[in-house]
Amino acid sequence: MTDYDTYGTSSHTASELVRLVGGRLGLAFTEHDSYFRGIYHRADSPDGQIEVQPNPIPGDDGEDDLYATEHPTVQVLLLTTTPAPIPALRAQLDTVEGRVHLKNESW
Repeated sequence: MTDYDTYGTSSHTASELVRLVGGRLGLAFTEHDSYFRGIYHRADSPDGQIEVQPNPIPGDDGEDDLYATEHPTVQVLLLTTTPAPIPALRAQLDTVEGRVHLKNESW
């Protein structure tokens, strides 16, 4: 099974969230540039993967589209992918002010 969590914030920029989460979890994020997702940041750990990206992403028509269309007011997303739910990770992420848990999926 794989556990996916989506968090969001409009209180921090992507760079600020990378700094906050990286500091709390002791992770180094790497910046990536994707045609589909735009610029995003990823950190890998033994527990899984954490990504930070803007919700508005480059659209084909020159206008921004939303990565998480169901959350149009959220400016920045924090995405976690782990092999199973990790309560300790969620607890550490709960200490980031202005971050809200938007969705959880397990497959």
